[in-house]
Amino acid sequence: MGQKVLVVRVGDKYGIEYETYLKSKLPDIEFITTEHPLLPLQWTKMTCMNMDIDEPIVVMDIDVILENNYMEMFDYPIERGQFLAMKSWWTDTSKPGYTINGGFYKYYPKDCKYIYEKMMSNPEYWQNYYIENGTTHGPVNGEQYFVEDSVREKLELIYLPQTWYGKMKLNPPKEWLIGCNLAYPGDWFYLDGEFNEDVKLIHFQKTHSLHV
Repeated sequence: MGQKVLVVRVGDKYGIEYETYLKSKLPDIEFITTEHPLLPLQWTKMTCMNMDIDEPIVVMDIDVILENNYMEMFDYPIERGQFLAMKSWWTDTSKPGYTINGGFYKYYPKDCKYIYEKMMSNPEYWQNYYIENGTTHGPVNGEQYFVEDSVREKLELIYLPQTWYGKMKLNPPKEWLIGCNLAYPGDWFYLDGEFNEDVKLIHFQKTHSLHV
């Protein structure tokens, strides 16, 4: 794995144990633990788009589990002008036109500098935009929709294979798992306490309910 992997851990929602886990999987991972004064919580991820780096980087959320051959995700090739993300096979919003989940991005920072500059031109406006138009719920949310809209302005949005990832929740009820397995683009997602061997990343959010 040659590219830099960055994860934001700001605020008090996620403890040091999340860093410890990810370091056991990715020893060279780097954590951003200082919140940007104008970019609260997950919006701090936007600062990675302002890095002066000529190679692609991976920026992912901290609430993930890595399974099976997970390095294939990090080594997935991209070219200049491309932006790699996870195309959600579940539904994060009822608004049409949105396809990605914000848990994993791979991009060239210099290609995305315009996105950072767009955000910083009016951060308060953009941080409230997707809440106010009903795409998502507050109090702090909307980063993945801002990224997708902005990427489409100048870059080619490409996706990881959809069988490589998914979402989970704590103690999912049986009905939830049935719906999840039916929506998964492979044979099944999670059965008898095991993830499908194709699954490499699970976006495991403690407060998120999966809609399928």
